[in-house]
This record gives sequence, structure tokens and C-alpha cells, in this order.
Amino acid sequence: MNIVIANRQRTKKINSRLLKRIIAALFEDLKIEGAELGINVVGAKEMAQVNWNFLRHEGSTDVITFDHAEKRKQIYGELFVCADDAVRQAKEFQTGWQSEIVRYIVHGILHLLGHDDVNAKAKRKMKAEENRLLRKLSARFALSRL
Repeated sequence: MNIVIANRQRTKKINSRLLKRIIAALFEDLKIEGAELGINVVGAKEMAQVNWNFLRHEGSTDVITFDHAEKRKQIYGELFVCADDAVRQAKEFQTGWQSEIVRYIVHGILHLLGHDDVNAKAKRKMKAEENRLLRKLSARFALSRL
């Protein structure tokens, strides 16, 4: 398993070592044995640029998932996670920005596992799994130390 974290934003300090432990625990819970995952924690400006360059969507967003797997059962992908959006949404939902960062990563990994949120039924199913996994991780780790 290889997890690479690139923190390219200055909004919040990120404990990369703890984040790797959280992701490893998530993989263990999901019974994922092999993974190559790159996580880019970026600011709103870079996220908006990635969003436009690859998806032709304007503005920033919380997470963008790139699946590089070619018919493999292992995880092989890259996530872009926006720290600025995490701070903003944490205020909106009255959570911690660290919890939002972990939520975005869980969401992206679920996409890499084939979950989708294109219609209401699939979105509800994916959100329920996201919430379940976040609760388990929150019980195991002090996310506020991220």
C-alpha cells in the first residue's frame, strides 16, 4: 500500500502522518489490501483550476477524484481535496474542518470503489456509507489533531 500526501495549501496545517494512519485504517475497514493513492490537499484557487481544466466546471469544490485503475481490483487513484472548502463547510455544518477533510477523502475513496452519486437513490446510499465510515474513524482517531 502506498499513500502519498502533498499538502499544497497554506490555510491549515495538516498532520500528514496522522492522515496516513486514518487512511490505512479506512482501507483496513474496507478490506482493501493493495492501493496506490495520491492525495493533494490544495487551496480554493488551485481546486478551481483543476475543476476547470479537467471537468470544465467553474469554481472550487470539496473533492475531485481521478481513478487511474485499468480494470484492477486495487485502488489506483488520486484525490484533490480543498482545505478552504473544508473550513467553509465546517462552519456551515458545525463540524471541524479536519472532519470535513476526512469526509472528502472517504467520499473520494468510495468513488474509487465504484460508488456513484449521480442520482438520488445512489447518492443516499453513498452518503449513508460515507457517514458510517466517518463515524468509525471519528471513534478511533482524534480527527481534531489532523
